[in-house]
Amino acid sequence: MESLETRLAAVRERIENACARAHRDPASVRLLAVTKIFGPEVVRDGYALGLREFGENYVQEREQKAPALADLSDARFHLIGHLQSNKTKKASQLFSSIDSVDSVKLARRLDAEGVALDTMIEVKLSEEAAKTGAAPEEVPAILDQIRSSQHLTARGLMTVPPWSENPEESRPYFARLRELAGRLGVAELSMGMSNDLEVAIEEGATWVRVGTALFGKRKRM
Repeated sequence: MESLETRLAAVRERIENACARAHRDPASVRLLAVTKIFGPEVVRDGYALGLREFGENYVQEREQKAPALADLSDARFHLIGHLQSNKTKKASQLFSSIDSVDSVKLARRLDAEGVALDTMIEVKLSEEAAKTGAAPEEVPAILDQIRSSQHLTARGLMTVPPWSENPEESRPYFARLRELAGRLGVAELSMGMSNDLEVAIEEGATWVRVGTALFGKRKRM
């Protein structure tokens, strides 16, 4: 079984190769290590290898892990799963960045918690009923709300395309997100995962969210 160190080196090589093909600086793409369903020891292992940005899908799961990770002072945790508006207080205490803001109401609730937070707006570009996110036409109002808030910083946009074994099928969704970000004047794009990160980088991703390629298939905590 490959070590995490080996898998991390392979993911970083994939990022560098994709950047070379796209004539981009590898430093322009940041790696978000997705640790949902993995225990705190996996986060600690990644931290020991230099990872500092971690993605979690659930407020409750992050809360369960928090005591065991409290000493990792410069680790930053991103909420990448859907956030219910009644959980904004807890989320603001547990995360440095909320990458799944999908409504004006949620942005207002987060700002009202009085905690400095980075944010990304999750955009739903597919027709899948199970996918969450704001419709493209709703994004300008959400962005205006974040930009006018006291405690939130608008970093960019995030999307999750429909799953496909063929990475090229994700490309149109990534291209649409890049075009939307360009129109709205936001710089960061969180898109691309283990199976399609190369295509995402070619289309302008500044964050790739990688779990399986780093940590293997998920098991319940």
